[in-house]
Amino acid sequence: MRMKKLLAACLCTGFLFTLSGCTSLGSILEQYGIGETAPVPEEDTSESTRVYMDELAGQIQDFSGDRLTLLAEGTLYTFDVSQASLECQNGIISGDEVSIIYEGQLNGTDTSQVKALKVVDEINKKNQLEDRSAYGRVLSLTPNTITIRSKSGKTATYPITGTEQYYQNGIKPRDWVYLHFKGKFPSSSEEDPQILDAGHLKVTSISNIDPIRIPDPTPTPLPEEETEESEQEKEFQAVIQDISLEGLTVLPQGGEEELTIGLTSIPVYLKGGAAPGSHVTVVYTGEFDGRTLSEITVLAVTGEDPAKENDRHISFTVSGTIVGSTANTTTIQTADGALVTCTTQGAENSSTGGMLVGSSIQVTFNPSRSGNSNIYTSLKIEDA
Repeated sequence: MRMKKLLAACLCTGFLFTLSGCTSLGSILEQYGIGETAPVPEEDTSESTRVYMDELAGQIQDFSGDRLTLLAEGTLYTFDVSQASLECQNGIISGDEVSIIYEGQLNGTDTSQVKALKVVDEINKKNQLEDRSAYGRVLSLTPNTITIRSKSGKTATYPITGTEQYYQNGIKPRDWVYLHFKGKFPSSSEEDPQILDAGHLKVTSISNIDPIRIPDPTPTPLPEEETEESEQEKEFQAVIQDISLEGLTVLPQGGEEELTIGLTSIPVYLKGGAAPGSHVTVVYTGEFDGRTLSEITVLAVTGEDPAKENDRHISFTVSGTIVGSTANTTTIQTADGALVTCTTQGAENSSTGGMLVGSSIQVTFNPSRSGNSNIYTSLKIEDA
């Protein structure tokens, strides 16, 4: 008899869970502190004390920083995720299958009466994210974006923060390049069907050869028989300030003048992308005075490998204005138009704007930690 009463009391507790197979019931009970020690009043059956929890699985279509749109069984749902934690291994990549765990009850596609708690990977994925590729002519290049036009005339601007880049013979307007990426293009909302929305894909590499093959570095110093006939190669270190199809703008270490290196005919390898603040080695011949490139011939530019650097020495940065946040991330819009989402937990934060929408921040990150995710692990957050 006592067991029957206990069972009846449990069925009348303040929580009614309806889960559809993505997340462990036990983990949710643990998260909300529902467990062994809390006594449950046997007579408390009031509707007002019940909390309904459920989940919705679907494919990511869009993400604004605090609102996430899913396509579930042919229907679009947009959730406010400003209080949710993003716990997706691949980040928030369009076309990826995730589940939103929420509190409350959905009324059709109206999500205004529910509270999103977590966004997690969908365990029973029908389709795993695969490596895909695109091939097209380069229209523009910035530290965080590249715009290309395919043979069929479709144009897309891809996010490339922290993306490996190798241009064997340099890069210039209308050069053909290969992009490798993960994710799917959502249904375009543009009036022009030739413009694709690539804003939430994850680009893993860019190059004008495929696959990428990095040549062995030139021996330094050169063998004796070569140094007699050719000028000795030298190098200097510099900090990236900007990149475009007009060239790579750098500040030589110890120098005060920014210099722009033309990239149209020299090999360029940027393992961690062209993030401002990161370092490059410039190989050249001639006499360099630290103020001008007029007396030297630049032979190659090579960026540092972030995977080989201690986090304390990492200087890759991305800057922008906060457009939205979740419980564990913030999303900024950069000056070159990219939406970049970064973690906030565990980062050294000296920003003074309270991480509010409209605040300008600079995030230091390690590209090697986000090789397959478009959520970047923040090491340091400060005012931009």
